[in-house]
Amino acid sequence: QVQLVESGGGLVQAGGSLTLSCLASGRTISSAVMGWFRQAPEKEREFVATISRSGTRTFYSDSVKGRFTISRDNAKNTVYLQMNTLKPEDTAVYYCAADFSGDIYYYTSRVRDYDYWGQGTQVTVSS
Repeated sequence: QVQLVESGGGLVQAGGSLTLSCLASGRTISSAVMGWFRQAPEKEREFVATISRSGTRTFYSDSVKGRFTISRDNAKNTVYLQMNTLKPEDTAVYYCAADFSGDIYYYTSRVRDYDYWGQGTQVTVSS
């Protein structure tokens, strides 16, 4: 069984930065596509970023492109989300997810493709 634990959330002023981490246990993430999603109150969970198993391919939602960077360290079984120039509309619970299907270049932005999810970390951006 795979367990994902997010950390690094918190309260930050608009324009600030945060780095989220997702530590996996139970299975190596080197065989998984990893993704970050977020969910604001009263809204559906939405895609933020994804990274292929090899780490060579990344994909972002339009709302965060150019501000957020996803990366992975397979040796540490950890995925990161560097968030810069944060905006109040980035306020949400951020979730890490893993999908163990596909080849080394595969990635996906669809919630239903991910098999394992963390419990989330709250990010609040004040104006």
